[in-house]
Amino acid sequence: MAEIIPRNASVAIVGAGDYIGAAIARRFAREGYIVFMGRRNGEKLEPLKAEIEAAGGRAVACTLDAREEDQLTAFINQAEDAAPLEVAIFNIGANVNFPLLETTSRVFRKVWELACFAGFLTAREAARVMLPRGHGSIFFTGATASLRGGSGYAAFASAKFGNRAVAQTAARELGSKGIHVAHLIIDAGVDTEWVRQRMADAGALAGRKLMSPDSVAEAYWQLHRQPDDAWTFETEIRPSTEPW
Repeated sequence: MAEIIPRNASVAIVGAGDYIGAAIARRFAREGYIVFMGRRNGEKLEPLKAEIEAAGGRAVACTLDAREEDQLTAFINQAEDAAPLEVAIFNIGANVNFPLLETTSRVFRKVWELACFAGFLTAREAARVMLPRGHGSIFFTGATASLRGGSGYAAFASAKFGNRAVAQTAARELGSKGIHVAHLIIDAGVDTEWVRQRMADAGALAGRKLMSPDSVAEAYWQLHRQPDDAWTFETEIRPSTEPW
């Protein structure tokens, strides 16, 4: 394994879950960034933190409810205080499926807070610290539901639509000021035991590839490396066998 060369820069991952968020943390840690990882139950990040540190990287595990403005602001500022914040990634999923008549107002509001409002807070607070330097990347994890609403996805799709609109607005406002904002649509199942079992139960796994979290993380790294005369705002990624 190549030696990790430390950078004077940090990355903040809002929604550092077990799969995509964890893979993003590992990828940027390998590039020498101090990786700040936030999720609702911060203690669940301790094994990932230990893994990154054992490989020579640097990581900080944080308990974070991204719907709470004060907590989100403190999380971004903590990363900035450790080293200049270069990348902020919003990776909260909040995927639920309920028929329209069974979608309560509480569910609808909670999903919007998680998948849209928290994304707005992430972009705003990251931009506050990046703009004085005129440099940085703010990336959003989207989904198929960011582009179309499906049966049972009134709450989730509307929140992801809204998050995409936040990303578009931020990109238009911040791009000329040196901040690369991008929205990445993951149009496939991610390779986890739960997804494999669900697809197998539905008879949909045969002949289908699932998406590796490491492949998604690599897509984020390549977005961050783009020169500013050829920035991508939105990209869709899917396995070669995925129907679309």
